[in-house]
Amino acid sequence: MNKKDKKPYIKWILIIGALLITASITVWLYLHDWNMERSLDALTGDSTQQQPAEEQIADVQEEGIVIPEEKEDEVEEDLPVTPEPEEEVVEEEAKDATVYPESIELPEEPTVVNGILLANKQNPLPSDYAPGVNPEAQSAFDAMRAEALKSNIDLTAFSTFRDFARQKQLYEGYVAKDGQEKADRYSARPGFSEHQTGLAFDIGESGAEQHWAAASFGDTEAGKWVAENAHRFGFILRYPEGKEQLTGYMHESWHFRYVGKEVAKEIYDEKITLEEYLEQE
Repeated sequence: MNKKDKKPYIKWILIIGALLITASITVWLYLHDWNMERSLDALTGDSTQQQPAEEQIADVQEEGIVIPEEKEDEVEEDLPVTPEPEEEVVEEEAKDATVYPESIELPEEPTVVNGILLANKQNPLPSDYAPGVNPEAQSAFDAMRAEALKSNIDLTAFSTFRDFARQKQLYEGYVAKDGQEKADRYSARPGFSEHQTGLAFDIGESGAEQHWAAASFGDTEAGKWVAENAHRFGFILRYPEGKEQLTGYMHESWHFRYVGKEVAKEIYDEKITLEEYLEQE
């Protein structure tokens, strides 16, 4: 067969070969869902590339696996609010300052509140506390006495500082005379007396001893003058009438306590006791 005769055969062989190649490519694409990228991966053996997320989901759904949908935030129903029970308010019982604590030991140091020395049935003093008469308080009394003399009133401080031993002697005498319950209303037990501070002055009028340490002193001209003017010199009426539950002692018109002019004026103007004043601070 000459070259001229071979040409038709070669032509048909090329045509048939092209058709076979085309058919193979078509089949290959069909097997790989007509995805050229996937087909090339399969052809080259590259299995590391992952499917796009959308195709993965589609594949899983085709296999019958159901992917749960994201739940929307649950909306709570508007249920009625049950109010919480209010706490029961328990009112504190008023303290009775007339009563000594059942068990209390004398302290090593006196009680000082906002710079003011305090001595009452709840705040005792050390048994060895013995400062004597306070010099500042003594000077204030002397100035008050000088002022009262201008009104022909001669004041005297017939009892000032008393130490623990002296108070013990006096208290035991009052208990023997009137009984402890009655004595506790007007006399302090040893260690609890304000006279032991050196700041307490029992005041009377010279020549009128019958009114010393007596309620009647408050009705005298001297007693009225002291009650109205003592605060100007730094003294307060320590145990006012009707305040026994606060101070711990019955009314004593003759018992005055030095606290300084500023504090004395405030207590006098507000008509309160030393205990009430200290509670405000």
